Amino acid sequence: MQPSEREHPPLIRQATPADHQSWLALWRGYQTFYKVSIDDATTAGTWQRLLDDAEPMWCAVADVDGKPAGIVHFLTHRSTWTSGNYCYLQDLFVAPSLRAQGIGRALIRYVYARAADLGCSRVWWLTHETNAQAMQLYDQVADRSGFVQYRKLLG
Repeated sequence: MQPSEREHPPLIRQATPADHQSWLALWRGYQTFYKVSIDDATTAGTWQRLLDDAEPMWCAVADVDGKPAGIVHFLTHRSTWTSGNYCYLQDLFVAPSLRAQGIGRALIRYVYARAADLGCSRVWWLTHETNAQAMQLYDQVADRSGFVQYRKLLG
């Protein structure tokens, strides 16, 4: 067990409609952390897509002592480099009071297992260069690709 992990690991499970209020609180916490504000219509649409079996995107919840303590959103997409899909871990958030207890690591492991079950050849994600605490974990569970992201916002 890593020194920072909880004695009893969190229960990681797929989100259900009953998780909406807890998910919303964690989703807003994620937005606050990154200093962004996603409008209510987009948030509502995201929640619906995360629960829709026809969509290639999912949400998992980390329960600690019976309460949601963290979330992870992930999606699959095609790649020109492989015949199978890749899995993009888009959003990972753990309640600030529960960080450094192995919850983020457990959520990432869950995504790894689901991606493997879905036939994906890789899991990848981005984080902000100032997210030093999270990067300490990421450096233990994945390899830095060396790529730099460029983007152009449209509309």
